[in-house]
Amino acid sequence: MTTGTRAGAQTPEPHAADTHDLIRVHGARENNLRDVSIEIPKRRLTVFTGVSGSGKSSLVFDTVAAESQRLINETYSAFVQGFMPSVARPDVDVLDGLTTAIIVDQQRMGADPRSTVGTATDTNAMLRILFSRLGRPHIGSAKAFSFNVASISGAGAVTVERGGTTVKERRSFSITGGMCPRCEGRGSVSDIDLTQLFDDTKSLAEGAITVPGYTGDGWMTRIFSGSGFLDPDKPIRDYTEQELRDFLHREPTKVKVNGINLTYEGLIPKVQKSILAKDREAMQPHIRAFVDRAVTFAACPACDGTRLTEAARSSKIAGISIADACRMQISDLAAWVRGLDEPSVAPLLTALRQTLDSFVEIGLGYLSLERPAGTLSGGEAQRVKMIRHLGSSLTDVTYVFDEPSTGLHPHDIRRMNGLLRQLRDKGNTVLVVEHKPEVIAIADHVVDLGPGAGSAGGTVCYEGPLEGLRSAGTVTGRHLDDRASVKESVRTPTGRLPVRGARAHNLRDVDVDIPLGVLVVVTGVAGSGKSSLVHGSIPAGENVVSVDQSPIRGSRRSNPATYTGLLEPIRKAFAKANGVKPALFSANSEGACPTCNGAGVVYTDLAMMAGVATTCEDCEGRRFDASVLEYHLGGRDISEVLAMPVSEAEAFFAAGEARVPAAHRILTRLVDVGLGYVSLGQPLTTLSGGERQRLKLATHMGDKGGVYVLDEPTTGLHLADVEQLLGLLDRLVDSGKSVIVVEHHQAVMAHADWIIDLGPGAGHDGGRIVFEGTPAALVAARSTLTGQHLAEYVGA
Repeated sequence: MTTGTRAGAQTPEPHAADTHDLIRVHGARENNLRDVSIEIPKRRLTVFTGVSGSGKSSLVFDTVAAESQRLINETYSAFVQGFMPSVARPDVDVLDGLTTAIIVDQQRMGADPRSTVGTATDTNAMLRILFSRLGRPHIGSAKAFSFNVASISGAGAVTVERGGTTVKERRSFSITGGMCPRCEGRGSVSDIDLTQLFDDTKSLAEGAITVPGYTGDGWMTRIFSGSGFLDPDKPIRDYTEQELRDFLHREPTKVKVNGINLTYEGLIPKVQKSILAKDREAMQPHIRAFVDRAVTFAACPACDGTRLTEAARSSKIAGISIADACRMQISDLAAWVRGLDEPSVAPLLTALRQTLDSFVEIGLGYLSLERPAGTLSGGEAQRVKMIRHLGSSLTDVTYVFDEPSTGLHPHDIRRMNGLLRQLRDKGNTVLVVEHKPEVIAIADHVVDLGPGAGSAGGTVCYEGPLEGLRSAGTVTGRHLDDRASVKESVRTPTGRLPVRGARAHNLRDVDVDIPLGVLVVVTGVAGSGKSSLVHGSIPAGENVVSVDQSPIRGSRRSNPATYTGLLEPIRKAFAKANGVKPALFSANSEGACPTCNGAGVVYTDLAMMAGVATTCEDCEGRRFDASVLEYHLGGRDISEVLAMPVSEAEAFFAAGEARVPAAHRILTRLVDVGLGYVSLGQPLTTLSGGERQRLKLATHMGDKGGVYVLDEPTTGLHLADVEQLLGLLDRLVDSGKSVIVVEHHQAVMAHADWIIDLGPGAGHDGGRIVFEGTPAALVAARSTLTGQHLAEYVGA
C-alpha cells in the first residue's frame, strides 16, 4: 500500500545529516598554493587540471587526502601510531566535510624480488588455499604452496611446569613450505664471474682486486693484505686451496690490522653485502656497470623459475598445478577458474573469480600472477592497486587518483572512464588529477589550477562544470579542444635499424626495420609489446640514450642543480672567483651551516606525533655557513644563486663576470624541456611526476648518442606543454639524432614521421606488427584500433 502526499503538505526540512554534501577547503598554503579556498561536491567525480607544477597534487594529495589519512591514524592508540608513518597537519586554515580517503597513486610497487602481481593483490593467497583444499595429491596447508615460506623442522627437550613439578618432554615440529631451497623463492639464481672481481696474475700489493672502491692503498685491500691469512706479494693464481678459500669465502673473523681491531670476510660475501644487496637502479653508474659485467642471472634450474618446491608443483587441480596457474595469462586463468565447480569452496571461488575478472575489466588481463611487481610501469601499478577497490562494498569513501590514464591507449581510457564512473555511482567521491581531455570530459565538476607553474601557479583559475571551462579563458580551457593535424610531408630516413626475430616477453618473432634520422612513434594498446620491442631490441650502448619512466631517486637534500651536475661548474666558478676551495659552496660538505648540517631546517622527532620542521635560526633556511655567504660571483652569493629560477639563472650565467659556459649549457636544456620556472635549489621531493620526467630528459640530452629512446614523455604533461615537447623532439631530429618514442598521445602520433603499431590486442593476443607507415596512411587505412582513434582525433 502506498501513501500519497497530502495536498498542501509542506516539504519537510532536510535532515541535518543530509546537509554535509561538500568538502570545504579554506586557506590552503601547502607547497606553492596561495590561500586556496574551494568547495568540492561529494559523491561526484571531480577532475583537477592545470599545467604541470600548478599545485594540483599539493591540493588533492598533500592537503585533502593527507589530512583525511592523518585523522584516521589518530583514531588508533598511541602504541599503534608509534609503528605508523607520522604525517604533519597540512598548512590549511579549515578542512571540513572530509571522508575516509583511499589513495591510488602511481608509486611503483616495491622491487622486492619475492613480490609479484599475485602476492600484491592477494590473488596468490586465495590460490594457495584453493590448492591446499582441492589439489591432488594433498601435500599440506596453504603454506606448502607459498614461495615465501621455507620448510623447516626441529626437535628437542622442553621443560614444562605442572602442578609444582618440573617435567621434561620431547617435542618436535615441522613446517612444510613451498619455497624452492635452491633459489629461496626468487625464481632466479645469480652467478658471479670471478674474472671481474680480481686479476689472478697480480698480487694484492699490485692491486689484484678490481672491484670498485678496492684501490691498492685503500682500507678494503689493506684488510686483506694485513689479515695474516694471505701473502700480499703472491699472485692469486699461485694461492693454495686454503688461501683461495680464505680469500673468496671465509666467514667473518676478527683480525688485528696495524693495531686496529677489524672484521675480515671473504671477497664474495663482502661484495654481495656491500654492492649486490642494493637496488641496481640506485647505484652509481660505474658500480652499475661493474654489476652488469660481474653478475649473471638465470632461471633457477631446480624449480625452472617457478620459485616453488617439487612437491608444490606436483599437486594439481584438473591437471593444472599452482605454478601453471601463476604462469597463465590472467584472462586465461579467469576462464579456467570459472570452469571449476566445487561446492565445498564456493565462497573462495566466487572471490577469486571476482578478482581475476577485475584484472580483465581494468585492462590488465595480459599480465600473469608470477610477474614481478617491480617490473610494472607506474600506470600498471596504479591499476593493480585499483583492483582491491573495484569489488568493495564501501560507500561514501573518497577515492583519489593520480593520472589514471597514464600508460593507457585511447581504447583503454574509455574502459578506465567506465570504472571511475562505477566507483562514483556507488556513492563515492572520486577526485582525479588528470591532463587527458578524454578523462576531463566525464567530470561532474572541474577545478583548474594555475595560471602558471611553480611560483606562478597555486591559485584556482576556474571551478565549475566542464562547459564553463571552455569559455573560461584559462590555459586548460584554451587547449581543451586542441587537435593536432597529421603531417603533410615527412622526413626521409637516413638509415635503418634492423630488428630480427624479436621474442622478448610476448613478441612473436617480430622482424621490423626502424627508420633512423626521423621521429618514430611506437604505438599499441597497453600490453601489446611496445616496451618489449623498443627496450629489448635496441641495446643500450654508447650510441643509444634511453629515458624510461623509472622514478628519480633523491633525498630532500637533492635538487635540480645536484641531479643535473649543474652545481659542479657553479661551485668551481665561485671558488675560482674568490680563491677558495669548491667544497665550501656545497651545503652537503664544508660549507654547510653547522646548526642544521646544511638542511636549512631543524627536525624535531615527537615519537608517534608528527615531527616538526622549523627553519634554522642561524642560516635562516639558506643552508650555508655565514662565512660562505660573504663570497660572491656576479654580485650574488651561492644561496641567492640556488634560489634563482632556471630561466633567470640561464641569463645570469650567459655573460659578464658570472659567465660559466658549462652551467649555461645545462640550464639551456632545462629551459628547452619547459622547466624554466623551477628554482635550482628546489628539493627533488617537491617536484611533480611530469617535472621529474622532464628533468631526467634534460639531463640525458647532454649524453653523447645518436639514438634517443623515450618512454611516454607526455606523462604528467599539460595539453599546452605537449606542443613544447613536440618542438623539442623536432629540434633533436633536426640536429641529426634519431628519436624513437613509445607513446599513446594522439598529438605525438600525428606529429610522427613513421609509426610502428603493435597488437592487435594485449598479452598473447598481441606481440605482432599490425601497421608500419606514415600517420596519414594509418588514418586512411583505419585497420587498427590506433588508426581508428587517431582518425577520430584528427577529425578525418
